[in-house]
Amino acid sequence: FLAPIVASFALDFGAPEYTALALLGILLVATISSGAKAKALIAAAIGLLLATVGRDVFTGANRFTFGSLQLADGIGFVPIAMGIFGLGEILYNLEERHRAAKAPSAVANVWPSRGDLKQASGAIGRGSVLGFFLGILPGGGATIASMASYAMEKKRAKKPERFGKGAPEGVAGPETANNAAATSSFIPLLTLGIPANATMALMFGALLIQGVTPGPQLVDENPDLFWGVVNSMYIGNILLLIMSLPLVGIFVKILRVRAAILAPITALITLLGAYTINNSMFDVTLVVVFGIVGYLMKKFGFEPGPLVLAFVLGELLESSLRRSLLVFGGDPLGFFGRPISATLLIVFVVVAALPAIRSALAKRKASAVTPAAKIKEKV
Repeated sequence: FLAPIVASFALDFGAPEYTALALLGILLVATISSGAKAKALIAAAIGLLLATVGRDVFTGANRFTFGSLQLADGIGFVPIAMGIFGLGEILYNLEERHRAAKAPSAVANVWPSRGDLKQASGAIGRGSVLGFFLGILPGGGATIASMASYAMEKKRAKKPERFGKGAPEGVAGPETANNAAATSSFIPLLTLGIPANATMALMFGALLIQGVTPGPQLVDENPDLFWGVVNSMYIGNILLLIMSLPLVGIFVKILRVRAAILAPITALITLLGAYTINNSMFDVTLVVVFGIVGYLMKKFGFEPGPLVLAFVLGELLESSLRRSLLVFGGDPLGFFGRPISATLLIVFVVVAALPAIRSALAKRKASAVTPAAKIKEKV
């Protein structure tokens, strides 16, 4: 329903609008991520810094390459993602190897009970909305939506210690957000011609190979392709359900494998996957380096999501910002002279100021309650 609406004003998007959209996408994920907001913003800043590595597309100058020819083309998304989300997670989990792994319970019934559905209904609704909008945002996607939904449900829970021990909300929310974001990611791809994440970037390349250019005219010029994608989502979900339910028992048995055996195998598969992309040992080295970075981030409470998101959006943000400033003659107030970019920047300011406003209101409420409590004590 939203795709034709988005396509109707997609032609109005220029460099200023893309700049504001990229900024808003980074800030939203940094704001709703779990953990300290300052750490999330630091992680996003590191991601933007990593995006500048390589040859400047405007001047041709090498930046932060340290004389390395491999870094002249920049750092790839795959080594960062595999290192931080893959190897980093493995290294962090290996710290728990001294704990005896409990054998998973036998799966008797894969269907949720009425109590489970009632308990997870709110998380399903919130995950759908959150995942949908994070999927539309550049750099969002299913992984970010899942992490954001889990963090949101854990913050909302009256007993957050239940999470990680089988809380229905901790499963239903992230999985719903995952599905919603995976499908809504197609909206910016098919209407704006902007891949919202790495997966959509691959889809973008596949469409170009087939001679199809995603953009505002796609719905009119290739309606069979557009509606074919929509229908494939329904068919795919049905097939996924049919295949997943009978295989749950087999998937659970993987948990019976000791971490000392499973972790090296997973790490080996990760490194082999990184090598096969470009047949380059340099990519394997990058995976190891970012695996260590991911481990340290996890250990010290830094969210990896904002870093990866900012890295994905970094090139779009920098190029759009520099083009915009060239058009505006270096005047940043020019962003507020265009309706769409001005609206997005206003939303950006509101989201950025919201934590400070909430904190001020909480302090004011606490200061107002304290005198009232003292009066009651005297009475």
